Amino acid sequence: CNQHTPAKGHSRVFKRKRDNPQTVALVQGLVKDGAVGELRRCFGSRMEFGTAGLRAAMGPGISCMNDLTIIQTTQGFCKYLEHCFGEGLKERGVVVGFDARAHPPSGGSSKRFASLAAAVFIGRGVPVHLFCDITPTPFVPFTVSHLGLCAGVMVTASHNPKQDNGYKVYWENGAQIVPPHDKGISVAIEANLEPWPESWDITCLSHSPLLKGPQHCHHRDINKSSEVKIVHTSVHGVGHAFVQSAFKAFDLRPPYAVEEQKDPDPEFPTVKYPNPEEGEGVLTLSFALAEREGATVVLANDPDADRLAVAEKQEGGQWRVFSGNELGALLGWWVYKCWKQTNPDQSTVKSVYMLSSTVSSKILRAIALKEGFHFEETLTGFKWMGNRARELLDQNKIVLFAFEEAIGYMCGSAVLDKDGVSAAAIAGEMTSYLAAKNTTLSQQLTAIYEEYGYHITKNSYFICHDQEVIRAMFDRLRHYGNQEDVSYPRQCGGVAITAVRDLTTGYDSNQADNKAVLPSSPSSQMITFSFSNGGVATMRTSGTEPKIKYYTELCAAPGNSDVKGLQKELDDLVNAIVEDFFQPQKNNLLSKPE
Repeated sequence: CNQHTPAKGHSRVFKRKRDNPQTVALVQGLVKDGAVGELRRCFGSRMEFGTAGLRAAMGPGISCMNDLTIIQTTQGFCKYLEHCFGEGLKERGVVVGFDARAHPPSGGSSKRFASLAAAVFIGRGVPVHLFCDITPTPFVPFTVSHLGLCAGVMVTASHNPKQDNGYKVYWENGAQIVPPHDKGISVAIEANLEPWPESWDITCLSHSPLLKGPQHCHHRDINKSSEVKIVHTSVHGVGHAFVQSAFKAFDLRPPYAVEEQKDPDPEFPTVKYPNPEEGEGVLTLSFALAEREGATVVLANDPDADRLAVAEKQEGGQWRVFSGNELGALLGWWVYKCWKQTNPDQSTVKSVYMLSSTVSSKILRAIALKEGFHFEETLTGFKWMGNRARELLDQNKIVLFAFEEAIGYMCGSAVLDKDGVSAAAIAGEMTSYLAAKNTTLSQQLTAIYEEYGYHITKNSYFICHDQEVIRAMFDRLRHYGNQEDVSYPRQCGGVAITAVRDLTTGYDSNQADNKAVLPSSPSSQMITFSFSNGGVATMRTSGTEPKIKYYTELCAAPGNSDVKGLQKELDDLVNAIVEDFFQPQKNNLLSKPE
């Protein structure tokens, strides 16, 4: 800011276009009033940096905590870290946290100071893990130790009077600094008082790949003004308090909680099965609450809050429960849209990845083909997607999203597993954004299919307790019409089979050497058929239940909007698969209970 710095021999004046007009106005007011004593207090001597960092009143001048002194302090700290760690600083990075303090007269606040500190580090090419909301001080040293960072900054004045703020520093060992680091940092601050050109640019926080915090919230202003009403149920599990907190962190209107289900109860008294994947039966109380409150969207977590189901009220008054694949399409579209808005340099899209399990919808593949990012399949389960995401992150790739059709979603890479809490908040923001555009979730799903191609799915299972029957059924498909040699079916229901992947034997006809890329296991049965009409069908056994599951999808090209025709085409294919491949009457298979 336009502040004189006569202390310790410095007489420079920093004049910047991006200064804080509120501190300038305060100084001008003091000069106009002839408040020499107050001016001397503000500008007489610079705050001294010690082992406890800085702590002083917020306001103008080098004796106070303000935008300029935060920038100067961070520049000095950054230079000292560069001296101590060299290139390791750019590899490991730092963490910055902040509390809730604010000083409206000067425009200073812990959040703004933290943003400026982060901008200084990013301007020097240093990765920054910036907390997206207020946080307890211990979270910063924990993050330093947990992530192996070089240092941490916490903007807080602890228990000081309300007008104060502070700048607390942690070293790579997770503890506060001790001598001689305090003296070294102090000297470096004095040597770097002139703000670097990039130090004021907090706009970099919206798009820099060096910002490592989980920045899931992208439309805070819309969230604050949204009038969308949402109901949430935790189905007698642990999710209630955490979803409420997540909505608050996003500045979203708190969701209405289903009172009968919001507290943990090991008896699950209101539901037969505490699984939102079962659909309407689990959501009966949620729908009733939504009707009473005028809510149009229901969010439901399973008891351990790692899965998310979403339902939306339709124009005719009925409720639509989105399938796991449909919600995967919506969330995948939304996460990419938000990333694209904050990353205008499209050259980075080649580093972006999305993942899904092999039995889930291929809609992400269609989006990836058009948008230019990478899509990969893994075996069923988030253990595979989480570990593949870790491998990609270690290669400096960006993993935006992963999902499985069993209503499991990983939005971002902060948690390498399905997370129903973050998915709920992100779904809430997506709903609010679409509502501001006078669009519903159902309408947006249709728009996605219109742009990238309709993906119609149909999944179910049969029950069989006889392992010999299951083995014989799958062996028949491997020796179809030929008991001696391996020979898979060439058509089903009059539709040609174009490829076969057998992850029990490790065979994949799509590969030049006929060897599957995905891991295979002889202890479980899993065969995938691809069809000439864009259909895909996977048959597999369950590792925990006496079920033979099937997952089918018809992937249409963009432009084919005959949904009824596509649905009939898939229904006919599924009926043929059931009769020809499963042979339920011959094998005494029990159908999925209605």
